[in-house]
Amino acid sequence: MATLYYNQSTPSSGSADPLRRSIEMRTLFSDGLGAARGQRLRKGSCASYPTRLFFSLPAILQATTQGWRASTGPCLYLHGHPPCILKSAVCGDIFISCSEMNALRMAGLVKPRGFARQVKATNSMAWRVMVFLLVALALNQVSRCVARAGEPALPKLKAETQAVFEHYVELAEARNEGELKRGTDLLWVDGLPEEQRAEAYAALKRGEVKMRKLEILENAKSVRCPGGMIHHWTGVVFLPGAKLADVLGVLENYDRHSAYYSPDVERSKIESREGDHFRVFLRFRRHKVITVVLNTEHEVQYFHDAPRKAHSRSSAVRIAEVENAGKRDEREKTPGDDDGFLWRMETWWRMEEKDGGVYVQSEVASLTRDIPKGLGWMIRPFVTDIPKESLTFTLEATRKAVEAHHADR
Repeated sequence: MATLYYNQSTPSSGSADPLRRSIEMRTLFSDGLGAARGQRLRKGSCASYPTRLFFSLPAILQATTQGWRASTGPCLYLHGHPPCILKSAVCGDIFISCSEMNALRMAGLVKPRGFARQVKATNSMAWRVMVFLLVALALNQVSRCVARAGEPALPKLKAETQAVFEHYVELAEARNEGELKRGTDLLWVDGLPEEQRAEAYAALKRGEVKMRKLEILENAKSVRCPGGMIHHWTGVVFLPGAKLADVLGVLENYDRHSAYYSPDVERSKIESREGDHFRVFLRFRRHKVITVVLNTEHEVQYFHDAPRKAHSRSSAVRIAEVENAGKRDEREKTPGDDDGFLWRMETWWRMEEKDGGVYVQSEVASLTRDIPKGLGWMIRPFVTDIPKESLTFTLEATRKAVEAHHADR
C-alpha cells in the first residue's frame, strides 16, 4: 500500500510515453492543494481527484521511469476530512486531513518543449518530498506519544520538583498579598498602559474574557523546575447587573459545582465548613485528545475585604488520577506516582463590584510533568494550552451560573 493512488485512465501524451506512471507533485508542495472551492482547475492533460495519498514512513522515494518506489513501514494518510488521529496511531500510523485532496495529478510529457522544464522540476520536487517526509516522520513520533500518553514514561513526582513549585507559589503569594494590601488596581488589566487598559475594559463589558500568561521571576530570571512544568495563568470576566453576593453564592456553593462547571467538574461536594473556610471534593474530567479524570480535595478560605470587595485562596491538598473511571475496576493511582497530568494546583480569586456589575478574576498556578526531550518544541505549546483553556472555561461558566443565580432571586 506504499503507493500513490491515482486514476490510470487519465490521458497523457500517449501510451508510449516513458513517464506515463510518474506522479506530478508540484501542486502539492508548491501550488497548494488544488483549486479553491468554486474555482475551475487549470486545463490540460492532468486530471484532479478528491483522493487519498498513502506514504510509507520511513520512506525512500525515487523518481524513475518506473514511477515512485517506497519502502514499507508505518503509513501516513492524507484525506479530505477534518484532522484526527485514528486508533491506528498506536501502531505508528498517522492520519492527516487535507481539504479536498485533489492536488495529486498524473502528468505526461504533453509537448517536447516542456520536457526540460519538467525534468528540472523533478529535482526540486525531490527535495520537497524529502522535507515533507521529515516533517511527517516527526508527526509520526508525536502520534506515538499521544497514543501512549497513558503509559508512565517519566519518573514520579520528585521532592526537588515539588520544592521548586512550593517556592514559586511563595513568590506568587507574596505578590498577591502586596497587591491586596494596596487595595487599588486589583485586576491585572489595571496594570496596562492607559489606552490598552481602556480597550481591555471595553472588551470585558462586551462579554470577553481577558487572559494573561504569568511568570514569577526571581532575581530577574525564570524559575527553573527540573522534572516538571509550571503553568501560571490569570483571567478576568465582567458580570453585568450582578452583585458581590451573587458571585459568592455561586463560588461557595460547591455542592452545585458539578452543575455549574460541567463537564470539567464531574462531581462536587462540601466535605466540611467552618465559617468562611471550606474543605471540598471536586472530580475533574479533562479531555484533550485523551481523557483524564482526577479526584481532588481543596482547602478554601474566603476573605471579605470591603462591602464590595472579596477574595479567596484555594490549595489542592490531594490530587489522585483515576484509572478506568466509571468502570467496575475503577481505582485511584498513588498521588505523585501517576502520569503527571496534574500534580499541584493553587488558585487565587478576586471579586470587585463596580461599574454596574462584578469583575471576577481568577489566577491559577499548576504543576505537571515535563515533556520528553526531543519533542518539547512540538508538544510543549499543545500542553500549555490546557491550563489556559480550562481557566477560560471556568470564568465563562461562572458568569453563566451567576446570571442564572441572579435571575432566580
